[in-house]
Amino acid sequence: VDPDDKHSRGFINDACGRLLCLAEFDWKNPVVKAGIRDRLEGYIVTDMSFLAFLYDKYQTNPDNLEEGLFKGKILLQGYKAVFTSPSSAKDIEGDGDGDGADKSFAGVKVKKHVAQIIKMKKVTPHSIAYIACQVRFVLSSVNSWRSIDGDFDYIQFWQAIVDFFEKAPGREAHRWVDKLLEWWTRCVM
Repeated sequence: VDPDDKHSRGFINDACGRLLCLAEFDWKNPVVKAGIRDRLEGYIVTDMSFLAFLYDKYQTNPDNLEEGLFKGKILLQGYKAVFTSPSSAKDIEGDGDGDGADKSFAGVKVKKHVAQIIKMKKVTPHSIAYIACQVRFVLSSVNSWRSIDGDFDYIQFWQAIVDFFEKAPGREAHRWVDKLLEWWTRCVM
């Protein structure tokens, strides 16, 4: 992907398209790819969709849509690039084991990173949603930020992610969300 050419990103680019695709779709299927690119009914990707880049290994288990959700490597890399440093983002393994924390600077004095400056001690739903929006924008072909990008509303996308964490239905869902946030904190902080 050319870092200077946003027009070559989005759904016209196979690598970006795969990550922007709905997680339950198979981007390798030519019918799916054409349906998304042509914005056919049933294939329109909106802000109410959980996109492949949100998932570990960029795919979902159709029997358990929460498995691997919010464990996508590029999402973790984006988070670390913003909150701990661009160089720390390179250390993410993306294997979902929660052991991706940057250990390369152990014992070496470095400048404070954003998370330290703002005294962020743990990962929050709001910060994950923010980074998900940033990653989605970077993968898209849109040149300048706007809250609505065609069929995709970043504000609604951000809110859907925050609600997923903060309005989890039932005790079991709350435990799962708490474990996920703990995993994030171990990976990032």
